[in-house]
Amino acid sequence: MANLEKAFEALGDPTRLAIFQRIATRPHSVGEIAGHLPVSRPAVSQHLRVLKDAGLVSDVKDGTRRVYEVRPEGIEALRRYFDQVWERNLKAFQAAADKISREKGSSDDRSSGNKAGKKVH
Repeated sequence: MANLEKAFEALGDPTRLAIFQRIATRPHSVGEIAGHLPVSRPAVSQHLRVLKDAGLVSDVKDGTRRVYEVRPEGIEALRRYFDQVWERNLKAFQAAADKISREKGSSDDRSSGNKAGKKVH
């Protein structure tokens, strides 16, 4: 869970989110990223360090530069978290819809005079 919290914290910064979104399209070097953002190369490097510490990106040496890419394992942790949130909310929605359906069904039975609570066709 610690990496998940680090990932959310890292992506909570607008500049880091922009950097992450750029890297998600394809691997980039620090210079390539800095060329598209209103921040310096040292600032980009610091943001990349935070993203790397959160497990969201990794880097590989390419000659004299480092190229950053998305770590699939970091994305997988976020995806699993959101899948759990989505599943829990879908179940809650289904339970609420079922409850409303049951309540509507019993009020229809009462209003039609069906004392036994059976559906009348």
